[in-house]
Amino acid sequence: MDDRQTYDEPSEVVAEDGRVLVDGPDSVDVALTPEAAEATSNRLLDAAVEAGGQRRLGKVDHRPK
Repeated sequence: MDDRQTYDEPSEVVAEDGRVLVDGPDSVDVALTPEAAEATSNRLLDAAVEAGGQRRLGKVDHRPK
């Protein structure tokens, strides 16, 4: 595990002038093309599902009975 701060508040996201603006914790402030925003959203969703599974599996006792 790394030393990065983990946040539990979602970023604010708006569409403006053909760009997607993201404003989040720790001074995140980026402007993306629609294409980059769509690719990023797919990656975020994939990683969120994977991380949720890791967290759930971390609570399961994997020892044989």
